[in-house]
Amino acid sequence: MVHESQVNTSVPGPDGKQITLKDLPDPGIRRWVTRRKAEVVAAVRGGLLSLKEACERYNLSEEEFSCWEALYDRHGSKGLRVTRVQQYRN
Repeated sequence: MVHESQVNTSVPGPDGKQITLKDLPDPGIRRWVTRRKAEVVAAVRGGLLSLKEACERYNLSEEEFSCWEALYDRHGSKGLRVTRVQQYRN
């Protein structure tokens, strides 16, 4: 786990390109497409944001973020599709 004092200024995004805080979805985002979820997962994993910061910024629970992370690990970006969540959770 990355400590807040070790925050990076850019990290590899889900497509391998470097992303920064300004590349992340706006904090008031209401429509979560797979790419945006994957960017937030990559940002937390890379130390661009802490888990706490991401949850506060996007009004997510740690459980919801953990679900995104697990689905991304198992199924890639396709696992983050809302219409597929039930299929992948079973």
